[in-house]
Amino acid sequence: MRIVENQTFDIERALYGSRDILIKNCVFDGPQDGESALKESEEVQVDHCFFNLRYPFWHDHRLKIQDSEMTSLCRAALWYSDQIEISNTKMHGIKALRECQEIILKNCDIISPEFGWYVRNMRMEHCTAESEYFMMQSANLNFSDVQLKGKYSFQYIQDSILDHCVFDTKDAFWHAKNVTVKNSMVKGEYLGWYSDGLTLIDCKIIGTQPLCYCKNLKLINCEMIDTDLCFEKSEVAATITNVVVSIKNPMSGHIEVPGVKEVIMDDENAKGEIILKTPQNASSKNKICVCA
Repeated sequence: MRIVENQTFDIERALYGSRDILIKNCVFDGPQDGESALKESEEVQVDHCFFNLRYPFWHDHRLKIQDSEMTSLCRAALWYSDQIEISNTKMHGIKALRECQEIILKNCDIISPEFGWYVRNMRMEHCTAESEYFMMQSANLNFSDVQLKGKYSFQYIQDSILDHCVFDTKDAFWHAKNVTVKNSMVKGEYLGWYSDGLTLIDCKIIGTQPLCYCKNLKLINCEMIDTDLCFEKSEVAATITNVVVSIKNPMSGHIEVPGVKEVIMDDENAKGEIILKTPQNASSKNKICVCA
């Protein structure tokens, strides 16, 4: 393995096409402002490096990055690459990850609008993220202990499992398909509209007008806080653990809940059942249909 250590690079394509290389304690920065430092490289290990220039890792294969920093000027850092492992690294440039596959991220700090578009087969663990349009159009995601803040996250994602996460985000999971969220908190307006096969298990859901226009929607033992006008035009099977502010025109299925302050059924096509099941008499169930 070739070892490159304690050097500074600022020229265009400084290490272009490298193979079987370890880059350690190096800086990619300087007056020549060169791009694409490691484009089209393979078997690359990066350790304790600093990236302040654009597009360092494009069309790369078998890439491992640890204990490094990509600044806000390190735009579009990883595109069209595969077999990537990144750990203990700051990823602070816009569009940091796009059209990549087979990715593992651990203990990373992400501040990156439009992060993770069109990604496939990605595992993320113990990470924090600030991003708009986070993970759009991606598939086969497996997230654990991820904390996200930002708007329009997880739109159009497919075939994914997100566990023990905290998401503070509006318009999340729009058009998501075959996605399961477990043991998590999802806070923000307009959750999950137009999704198909979205399942939430043991989650806390906070925010107005969640889960409308959904198909094959399931909620299992979820808490819903400040959630008014829920489930409009949705196909839903839900068990809710607390009193809900309001439910409006569920299209079909059933919603089991200990109480609801207002039920709005003013659409003749809305056939969803609301079933009251109180803790005092858990064995009894009462169907209600109150128009307002």
